[in-house]
This record gives sequence, C-alpha cells and structure tokens, in this order.
Amino acid sequence: MSHPPADVAHAVGSRALRWLHANRHYGDLSELPDADLSADRGAYKALGETALAASLVLRSGAAGTSELTLARELLDHCWQQAGEGSLLYERLLRYPLKTDPLETYAHFIRGGFRNRELDELLAHTVTLRSTHASEHVPNRRLGVANAIRVSGLDRGAGTPQWTELTRATWLGSTPDPWHIDWLTAYAVTHTVYHLTDWGRLPTGLPADLAGYLRDWLPVWTDIWSEAGHWDLMAELMIVDMCLPDAHVDPEDWRRLAEVQHEDGMVPRDDQPVADDPAQRFDDHQHPTIVAVIAGNLALTRALESTRPS
Repeated sequence: MSHPPADVAHAVGSRALRWLHANRHYGDLSELPDADLSADRGAYKALGETALAASLVLRSGAAGTSELTLARELLDHCWQQAGEGSLLYERLLRYPLKTDPLETYAHFIRGGFRNRELDELLAHTVTLRSTHASEHVPNRRLGVANAIRVSGLDRGAGTPQWTELTRATWLGSTPDPWHIDWLTAYAVTHTVYHLTDWGRLPTGLPADLAGYLRDWLPVWTDIWSEAGHWDLMAELMIVDMCLPDAHVDPEDWRRLAEVQHEDGMVPRDDQPVADDPAQRFDDHQHPTIVAVIAGNLALTRALESTRPS
C-alpha cells in the first residue's frame, strides 16, 4: 500500500470518528422504555455498530492519540447506554433465542468491558443446540460464530463449525459474480468480516474465496460507486482490507473523501441530505461508521506493510 492512500484513509476515518463522537447523543437509548426488551434488534443496532467501530480503533492502536481518546470516550458512552451490560443481560435472559445481545457484547469485550452476569449466562446459552440452530441467514450465523470466538466461548459444545457455516453462504459457493444484487453484496461483505474478525485474521478466509474476491471486488466496488451507493462502496473497501494481500485503490479513497462532508459525515448515497442534525444522524450514521472502520483498517494494513519481516 502506498502512503497517499493511507494518508487519505486516515484523514477520512479521523473526520468520521469526530462526527460520530460529536453527535453521539442522537443515538442514546434514553427514550427506550427499560421494559421494552422484546423490541426489534434495530433499536439496538446503531449502538452496537458504534461500539464496533470504536472497539476496532482501540484494537489496532494505529490511530493518533486524539483518535484513540475519542474512540475510548465513544465506547464508554455506548457501554453506559447499554447499562454496563445489564440491558444485554436482561434481553438475553427474557428472550434466549435472540443472538444480538451476544453479538453486541462482543464489541464491548473487544474494548475491554465485561459483565459478570452476562458472561455466566452466555457460557450456558452458547452450549445449547438452539443457539446454533437459530434460523438466521448464513452470514448472520457467521456473525454469531465470530461473537462466540471474540467472547472466548468457542470451546466444547460452543465451538462453531466454520467450514460448514462458510460454505452455506453465497460467497462460499463462489457463484456467477455478475448475478450479485445489492442485498447479496452486503451479505458478502459481512461473510468476510466475520470470517476474518474484521481483518484481524486474514487467513480465516479460505484461499478460493480470497482469489474470487481478488478478481471481482474491484468490479463490484466500481459498480456501486457509479450508482452512488457510498455505504456499500465503503463496505466493499473494508473487504479489501480483510484480504490476505490487501490492495488499496487510490481512486476508491479519492471518491470516498470527495463525498465526505466537511464536518466528517459520510452520506449513505447520492440523494439530498437533510439539514436537521438528528435526521442527518439517523440517516447517515451507518456509512460514517463504515468510513471509520475502513480508514482504520487501511491505516493498520499500511503500518503492517512497513514493519520489518
């Protein structure tokens, strides 16, 4: 990876992180009734994704001191919103077939947080057949498997069957690459994220899948860039950073930097952006989170490539 893309990636990721930190209060769960633990996982999804981005910045340590401080404060805020784990514990206790408490908790564990009661409950639930038999789409089942791995619960009956889970996905079949659609492309990105634990384990991606992505990832990135789907374009850029031999296209980073707003927000697509700050956060928090992750992984891979072997 050359230095110019790494510099641009760092700048994009840093600005995006600052925007998330400055607007974090718009994602608070304070208006959500404590008893409404049966709500769709979408009510907690934004909290978990923000925690994910912050945890990855802290995990790599590649960002500057100010970015690491912002990431720590952002993760602390998310942990407080989750009741220091108690909200996740109560949700799992009452609805044991829901896997989002485990998936969300994994991001906090990555950042150094633990909740004793939740740890004890998860140690039991991951051994149950029902946990592994939950009827999720295949890439979500990989997400559960990776959360089990990150949580340190992948032992005995809780050990995921990675080969079977991988081959059940669309990507695992290496199908005709031109028969991909918008939703399937997102499934592909998350299959890679979970297999590699967001770039930490590039070798977790089977060689044939890595080769398939090496051939077709640039094509797909160009397609959704031309369509103005910046969120998906950036997600595909993250996939590139998860490959064993990451190849950063400077043009991809130029595009992402150009669409990023001056305050750091990254728009979801090429449609008009609302002026209301709360609406802007609701509409564009996700692509801005994706930009944080993409920038951090690109910077991490660049630093790794300069270290003596």
